Amino acid sequence: MAEARRVVVKVGSSSLTTASGGLDADRVDALVDVLAKSRGGGEREIVLVSSGAIAAGIAPLGLVRRPKDLARQQAAASVGQGLLVARYTASFARYGVRVGQVLLTSDDMARRAHHRNASRTLDQLLAMGALPVVNENDTVATDEIRFGDNDRLAALVAHLVHADLLVLLSDVDGLYDGDPAKPGTARISEVTGPADIAHVQIGSAGKAGVGTGGMVTKVEAARIAAAAGIPVVLTSASQAGDALAGRATGTYFHRTGRRSADRLLWLQHASEPRGALVLDDGAVRAVVEGRKSLLPAGIAGVEGDFTAGDPVELRDAVGRPVARGLVNFDAKELPLLLGRSTRDLARELGPAYEREVVHRDDLVLLHR
Repeated sequence: MAEARRVVVKVGSSSLTTASGGLDADRVDALVDVLAKSRGGGEREIVLVSSGAIAAGIAPLGLVRRPKDLARQQAAASVGQGLLVARYTASFARYGVRVGQVLLTSDDMARRAHHRNASRTLDQLLAMGALPVVNENDTVATDEIRFGDNDRLAALVAHLVHADLLVLLSDVDGLYDGDPAKPGTARISEVTGPADIAHVQIGSAGKAGVGTGGMVTKVEAARIAAAAGIPVVLTSASQAGDALAGRATGTYFHRTGRRSADRLLWLQHASEPRGALVLDDGAVRAVVEGRKSLLPAGIAGVEGDFTAGDPVELRDAVGRPVARGLVNFDAKELPLLLGRSTRDLARELGPAYEREVVHRDDLVLLHR
């Protein structure tokens, strides 16, 4: 932990704002103090994934609580995001650190070209000595294209920037084997794999009521990052300094896997399918067991209204999802192609149709 050169730190709304909405300048400054000290003279690079835009916009707009409808959430985010980045800019300026804002949506990350652009932007900011502050673009994200919480976004960003460590800051100092508010529960210091916490009942609500996450989303984010070869520390914002210094704190999730291609991790964990392709038994075997591309001949049905480049779900004959991939054709084109060989299609319709519906390089298998 202490030797991690590139670290992604995620902080939630409850650690930055008051329960009634509005930024708590002292809390922001305290976090910035820790991060700036951890950077040292630039030996360590930090990417900050920060919630708080919607919560910061609550009080200035005269709202009494976090809105539930999407339109008012977007309005609050529009006001709050400016306040949030301005607060970070002013606070980091005390240390001569420049802040760069990066706003993302799940839709950005599901598309190959977009996620390459995000990767280049983050790498360049770090190379120029700036500290990226990443948040979901709540002002334009809809229910269909949002990450849902910044914990998952942080895990995906950690993979995108090839981080050595992910630190998830919460209002609780780690993962407990029960409700931490009740006597007799104990903090789990280490997690080596999913089996270690299979028995744990994980709560979903935070204390402050201004965020969207909770322990469920943090544990899921830790699982995603660990499976991608990135260790994770889950602790409270007040103990961020200990986590970044490598001192024992919170819950440490050991890495459980190795890195995969960036876009495949985005596809599996950040994309929302825009439709589905129903496969015959032969195509299921080819995709799942043979790790082959999906060809028109193996598709029995098409569901949804999607365009080329969209993520779609691949299902077997009884409707079970077996994979997810980026489709190469519009939904309206596919009915004419089903059950036919690519050679016949190329001869009849042209060379553009002699290709896979979903290429194996743009496809991830789902647990069955």
